[in-house]
Amino acid sequence: MRRLRYVLWPVGLAFGVAAEWAARPRFMVLDAVAGFALLFLGVVAWSRRPGSRAGAIMAAAGFTWFLGTLWAPALFWHRGPLAQLLICYPGGRLSSRLQRVGTVVAYGYVAAVAVAGNDYATIIFAVGLVALSAYRYATVTGPKRRARLASFMAAVAFGLVLVAGAVAHLVGVGNASVLLPAYDLTVCLIAIGLAADLVWGRWAQGAVTGLVVDLGEPAPGGVLRDRLARALGDPTLVVGYWLPGQGQYVDEAGRPVALPAAGAGRAVTPVEENGRRVAVLVHDLAVLDDPALLAAVGSVARLAVANARLQAEVSARVGEVEASRRRIVEASDEQRSRLERELRNGAERRLAHVAELLCGGGEPLADVRAGLDTARAELREFARGIHPATLTERGLRAAVGELAGRSPVTVAVAVPASRFPLAVEAAAYFVCAESLTNVAKHAEASQVHIGITQENGRLRVVIADDGIGGADLSRSSGLRGLADRVEALGGSLAVQSPPGGGTRVVAELPCG
Repeated sequence: MRRLRYVLWPVGLAFGVAAEWAARPRFMVLDAVAGFALLFLGVVAWSRRPGSRAGAIMAAAGFTWFLGTLWAPALFWHRGPLAQLLICYPGGRLSSRLQRVGTVVAYGYVAAVAVAGNDYATIIFAVGLVALSAYRYATVTGPKRRARLASFMAAVAFGLVLVAGAVAHLVGVGNASVLLPAYDLTVCLIAIGLAADLVWGRWAQGAVTGLVVDLGEPAPGGVLRDRLARALGDPTLVVGYWLPGQGQYVDEAGRPVALPAAGAGRAVTPVEENGRRVAVLVHDLAVLDDPALLAAVGSVARLAVANARLQAEVSARVGEVEASRRRIVEASDEQRSRLERELRNGAERRLAHVAELLCGGGEPLADVRAGLDTARAELREFARGIHPATLTERGLRAAVGELAGRSPVTVAVAVPASRFPLAVEAAAYFVCAESLTNVAKHAEASQVHIGITQENGRLRVVIADDGIGGADLSRSSGLRGLADRVEALGGSLAVQSPPGGGTRVVAELPCG
């Protein structure tokens, strides 16, 4: 492609000089200046901004300009690529259906007027071109609007000179000595203005800046690929995210992305973060030829990939919170059912039996008293399971000591005498209670150690036994409920339980 641009210089010069010398058109100097402005400035812009096809289209307009000078039937052919340039500026790619339709209509107009000139068709063509440019300018904001300003102004100037020439011809007041130089001068100024705008690179900066702004706004999935494609003017662009676990690239929907083979006419631009490849952009060869644009888009893509990963992590965390809330609700319902069963089958049955004894009148008073004492003991034990009075009155150290005293397994306790927020003490107590219950039921342990320490504003609770291990947080409703309780306070719960290696439950709670 670079060699082709170098060849265009001598070829274009020779063709332009030959066309002007052979045809010797009226106002030959202005005609030559306009043609060479399109041709040579287009090549310059193409060389300086290879990521945009606008320079190549401008150069094509220059060649067709001289072809029209040399051959009368091709007189208006330059208007096709010139209209295409204004429609797809600055990227030079037809990235929307409206642009494609507009370009097809422009070349259709050129073919029609080449066969039979029609001033009304010229007026309609000029008005449509200006309207399309105005629409493209009005439908974007910020830097993108500034990038399209040059093409909009060029379309207005081109449309005015076309309409003026057509109207003058229709009413029969046209003066060729005025209209032709005005037309040549307008085309020359359009070439100079657009080439200067391309070389200065304002359009690329605007596209990248607009892309950064777009990616900062919330939007549905697939945003990175769609907005990069729109900003670069390459609707075929593909973004592949690297999955180390699977050893392949996938798109936003999780479908595998196959990298193109060498010579397939596609380029692969890696996106790296801290020296690791996190994504690739598969795109048209000419899209990111400009090193400055490549660096800018790479930075934007890197930020967007990191942002997408963060959003995925947040979404996963939100999912965990929602699942935790569901488990809390389910656990609350289950707890209420359990409390109702224990009251009905325990203390309520005892009290009903005492009532029968009192009504019967034949039982000794000692039996009645024994029934009442049993019911009271069961109610105290029941209340202790809901929230022990010792925890409220004497603190965590005394409450955990009571738990250890009731455990069938030997328990060593190391708990500070300090008091902590009530919610934190309750969470720590129930972590110890559930852990000791699991030890008694499943661990086959000979001893347990409970250690509670405070450091850096956090309360750390460790319950370790020497049992058979194999405890699983995901399969134990009791442990999962504890994890929900701890996480609701901003803490964390972890269970380490290798088979045959005992179980270690660690809870950390903020208490500062």
